[in-house]
Amino acid sequence: QVQLVESAGGLVQAGGSLRLSCVAFGGTFAATHMAWFRQAPTKDREFVATISADGGRSAYADSVQGRFTISRDNTKNTLYLEMSTLVPEDTAVYYCAADRDSYFSPNSNARESTYAYWGQGTQVTVSA
Repeated sequence: QVQLVESAGGLVQAGGSLRLSCVAFGGTFAATHMAWFRQAPTKDREFVATISADGGRSAYADSVQGRFTISRDNTKNTLYLEMSTLVPEDTAVYYCAADRDSYFSPNSNARESTYAYWGQGTQVTVSA
């Protein structure tokens, strides 16, 4: 069983930056592919970014490419999402997720169904 605990999000002005973190308890973090998803009000949850267990491969949604960076520190069992040049459309509840499979590909690891464990979510609000 893996438990994921996200840091507090926050309120930031458009154009600003924010870093989210997600600490994993249980399981073997260094062998686990991870991802960030988000859900805006009245919308379905959507993929943001994914990173392989060793940190060597990553992929991003088109909407955040070039603005967001996913990273991880396997010595601290922690996943990060560095967000910059934020826009109001980035307002959402952000979730970290852990995969249970050893296979990684940008396509499969962008799907919600790939992930077995989810954090509780953290609110990010970007004001205009």
